[in-house]
Amino acid sequence: MIEVEAGIKVHVLDVGEGFPIFMQHGNPTSGFLYRKVVEELPLDRVRVIMPTLVGLGFSSKVPVSMHTAANHNRWINAALKQLRLEQLIYVGQDWGGPIGIGALALSPGLVKGIVIMNTAIRVTEVRTRLSRIHDLMKTPILGEFLGNVRNAIFRGLHRPQHDPASMPQTVKDLYARPVRESGNHKAPLAMMRMVPDGPDHPSTPVMRELVPYVRSLDVPVEIVWGTNDPILGKAVPAMLENFPHARVTETPAGHFLQEEVPEVIADAVLRVLDSVWQDRPQASAAANL
Repeated sequence: MIEVEAGIKVHVLDVGEGFPIFMQHGNPTSGFLYRKVVEELPLDRVRVIMPTLVGLGFSSKVPVSMHTAANHNRWINAALKQLRLEQLIYVGQDWGGPIGIGALALSPGLVKGIVIMNTAIRVTEVRTRLSRIHDLMKTPILGEFLGNVRNAIFRGLHRPQHDPASMPQTVKDLYARPVRESGNHKAPLAMMRMVPDGPDHPSTPVMRELVPYVRSLDVPVEIVWGTNDPILGKAVPAMLENFPHARVTETPAGHFLQEEVPEVIADAVLRVLDSVWQDRPQASAAANL
């Protein structure tokens, strides 16, 4: 556990030895989402760092009012700083996209390569309907009933998958139990409501600041996408606006690709790692000129 603010701790899974790979999950999962990806990686070559967002998994639970994009960016950045990393490859999906990128934007120069999956890093300038489940969760009272009483967010984790069997009850419990048993299980609903749906949404200014940072990055990028994600399956073109030179790998997976195609993600990570290592001698030679 890493204390990122007085009384607030981030649970971090840290395995392997080698080049740091920072993997950020989203809502409502935890760092355990990447466990299958880790199994496909050579842990003598990479050190995999998987923080769990505040409010989820075994990380600290906080009041609903503290769940803002800016706070989450700051907390994850604080965790990375305490690990004293000088460089890393970033892997992210869902809220792990804007939060992971947002954390890195606070430490320019840290990221050397990127693998980005089903997420969105864009500015919503007009009122946008996200999905039926987002509409329900954003509705006062009904959202509280479904999210906090009926536990619908965890119970429905299989729905955005291409193969519902990839999210069995045992895996749902892996993500749900630490939150449910903490006494404060409101983070999943709060994070769904953090998703910007228009220019006046509180998260929109944070997103607006991320776009120029993302588009300024000059690092190897791979996009790995689940095309059967009911919310983001067709959003590859939007992500290519951020990373026009990225290599794209489309898969039949749903939203949580880590549960369905971990080997594809691991392959992308290793390709980016190889690119980063190939660039290092050139950079060293240039520095000696």
